[in-house]
Amino acid sequence: MSRIQKLEAELIKHKALYYQGRPEISDAAYDKIEDELRSLDPKNPTLLIVGTTSSASDKIKHDKKMLSLEKTYVVEDLVSWMGNEEILSTVKLDGISCSLIYQDGDLFLAKTRGDGTYGENITKKVMWISNVPKCITNKNKVEIRGELFCDEDSFFKLSQEMSAIGLEKPTSQRNIVAGLMGRKDNLELCRYIKFMSFDYISNEVVKFESDKFKLLSKHEFLIPDVEIHKEKNSLNDVIDKARTFMSEGDYQIDGLVFTYNKMALHEELGETSHHPRYKIAFKFQGESKTTILKEIIWSVSRNGILTPVGDVEPVELSGAMISRVTLHNYGMVSANNLKAGDVIEIIRSGEVIPKFLSVVKSSINKFEIPDHCPSCHSEVEIVDIRIYCKNEFCPGKNLEIILNFIQKIGIEDLSGKRLEELINAKLVESIADLYRLEAADLMKIDKVKEKLSAKLIESIQKSKTVDLIVFLSALGITGGAFNKCEKVVRAGFDTIKKIQHLRIEQLMNVESFAEKSATEFLSSLKEKSKLIDELIDLGFEFTTAETRETKVTGLKICITGALSEKRPVIEDMIREGGGIVVSSVSKNTDILVTNETDPSSSKYKKALELKIKIITEADLLKLLK
Repeated sequence: MSRIQKLEAELIKHKALYYQGRPEISDAAYDKIEDELRSLDPKNPTLLIVGTTSSASDKIKHDKKMLSLEKTYVVEDLVSWMGNEEILSTVKLDGISCSLIYQDGDLFLAKTRGDGTYGENITKKVMWISNVPKCITNKNKVEIRGELFCDEDSFFKLSQEMSAIGLEKPTSQRNIVAGLMGRKDNLELCRYIKFMSFDYISNEVVKFESDKFKLLSKHEFLIPDVEIHKEKNSLNDVIDKARTFMSEGDYQIDGLVFTYNKMALHEELGETSHHPRYKIAFKFQGESKTTILKEIIWSVSRNGILTPVGDVEPVELSGAMISRVTLHNYGMVSANNLKAGDVIEIIRSGEVIPKFLSVVKSSINKFEIPDHCPSCHSEVEIVDIRIYCKNEFCPGKNLEIILNFIQKIGIEDLSGKRLEELINAKLVESIADLYRLEAADLMKIDKVKEKLSAKLIESIQKSKTVDLIVFLSALGITGGAFNKCEKVVRAGFDTIKKIQHLRIEQLMNVESFAEKSATEFLSSLKEKSKLIDELIDLGFEFTTAETRETKVTGLKICITGALSEKRPVIEDMIREGGGIVVSSVSKNTDILVTNETDPSSSKYKKALELKIKIITEADLLKLLK
């Protein structure tokens, strides 16, 4: 963030508190911030924000209609629409569409989508939004289109502030955005809204849609993760990631937007009166229902965060009987005053984990939050929207950290229960301790005899030779999911030494990494440096096999029974295609490969029981093409 942007954000924050009669700094300190901003950028529009009320909004015509998008819920339709063209994907935010107009480098007009032809003037409100650049370097007329939204952290703080000044608490992240854009007073609350850009309209000539996002990033607009798809195989991966984000992400999305990358195609295909032919939305079918929240169950994650899950009266959603829903985090529980007995609305979209939407009827029960960790009973600390266990050595946190590593690195037969027994017996306190275990140690835990002990030790030692991407994704680095680590390694940082010496400027040049995500990744990586060195000393060796993107990239695949080809050959083909070979079936396995027509193996039975996809060798080869 530039110095000007930091000053804008500070000024907006303190203007809001001043107008609410709750100043945090003196007038002199405020004037100092204002004077510095004026010296750096005399015409900055933030300096012109006065008051927190507005008159009735006027309607303003869009220079170019803000159209809706054609949508589909079926992957096959998306594949058909793609044809043989290169397409680009971004998440589809569930917020309010907005158009920003810049003239002579300054923001001078902001509009809602409205009916697509005319939008409401919301300039005074948008001026309060700190992540909207008030000035850009392009002095020609430029229109930036995007979405106004409220993330979980902002929603929590907004809810607290609205209560403090006597306003009714907001009911949901999406509803509050529309609500604030319609308000005539308390415009300062708009500073909790954010803007994410997705279109750049100017007289500049660009050949690809992806170039627009480069321009947006250059002018310091927040942009979504952008992925380019040259083959149909990568579509399922980005759709799966969007499904996961719907239940785990910190802002609301309802699908993905796909766009032909070539701008020449945009011109050729044109638009209907309703939608552009060069864009399509892929949405997830969602069903919501009301139920009763019976209890809030808290558990501790590998990051030490206490995570709430709602135990609800069973209700059928999208063909499944639901009895547990994610309640996101402490901030969401607090903002909605959630407690046992509340009637709540829940939703299940795209076959992901069902989640809480809103409170329909509040119960008379007492609102309670944990004051001790459910795992180690240590004191907890509330930081913004999360509750943290203050015990650095919390066994629950430690269990999740080591278990995540075991599952990602592929140590077979070492279950969560066995790991818990090893931790309780003080045999394992860290990831590195796994590699110091001896067969005799394992025989101290329940139901582990000599044969299994030897097998476990062999599996643990075997995992010391590991693909670098798999290793990095197993460390639990913030923002270090498999696909992100893969992008880093494929960008040329293909040795552990290069990874350990990564600089933020280098990482920001890697696809999908902006300043914030790059900073978080490197900060977390630094915290793991001692562990990495320790594992290297214990004999870890890293491979960087040449891989290509296929339909099995990132998937854990187990093989059982006889194959027409030698098993090592098939395993190498899986690894070359970006897949991960595992030796047993567990809930983390994605695919079981078998040629048996009447399978009776334990792996096959377990795959059926866990509803894991079962395919033949021929099917696998098709996926690897």
